[in-house]
Amino acid sequence: MVNHAVTDLGRDIGEYIRQQRNNARISLRQLAKLAGVSNPYLSQVERGLRKPSAEILQQIAKGLRISAEALYVRAGILDAPQGGPVVDALRAAAELSERQKQVLLDIYESFRRENAGPQSTVEGSDVDGVPAEQRTPVEE
Repeated sequence: MVNHAVTDLGRDIGEYIRQQRNNARISLRQLAKLAGVSNPYLSQVERGLRKPSAEILQQIAKGLRISAEALYVRAGILDAPQGGPVVDALRAAAELSERQKQVLLDIYESFRRENAGPQSTVEGSDVDGVPAEQRTPVEE
């Protein structure tokens, strides 16, 4: 029973990688080169015959220009992050690529941090070279 779960997980991550590769219009050979793995190995990953390590997933994500977190969640390495209705809606949007979703999530999170005020910002973090404590709040 456990073997079936691992096989299903490997197949799921492989199908997901293939889908993202096709969306990015990258050949198997190109992605293998970008990720620093062999063509046969990547082919086996996509077919669910091999389960890649976290390091390989990170290299594949870099080659696909998607978040490694998305691959980690698909591979069962990380639990799906919790979010509110906006985050859930963005993640569920089938018409957006993983890259587009990640950009929108990053923007949304930056606005949330900005609107939460100084208590939620990292001390000393700066925007456009201005430290957080020296920024003037924008009035609405």
